[in-house]
Amino acid sequence: MAGKKFIVGVTACQIGIAHTFMAAESLQRAIEARGCEAKIETQGATGAENVITDEDLARADAAIIAADVKIKHGERFDPIPTLNCKTNEVMTAETALSVVDEVLEAIE
Repeated sequence: MAGKKFIVGVTACQIGIAHTFMAAESLQRAIEARGCEAKIETQGATGAENVITDEDLARADAAIIAADVKIKHGERFDPIPTLNCKTNEVMTAETALSVVDEVLEAIE
């Protein structure tokens, strides 16, 4: 596929505070470090932020769901190649890069 890959994601943890947002930041950075575009939705204690739209889904090459709880509206990712993992698997730069590499390998 020509151009940058576009990867969407959702992060959500049990409490919906620290790990949700730490995971989102780390995942965003890892995706961008691999030369891709990213949009990460957080489903935290205050509700969903940076919500992935239908337009985002239509152009997404893949999705990463890093969640310790069931995310809301997960079925919207059904048509997209999706990797599911726990928030701790994307919490550091190294582990997040590993997850992103796994997704990129699967869609190339």
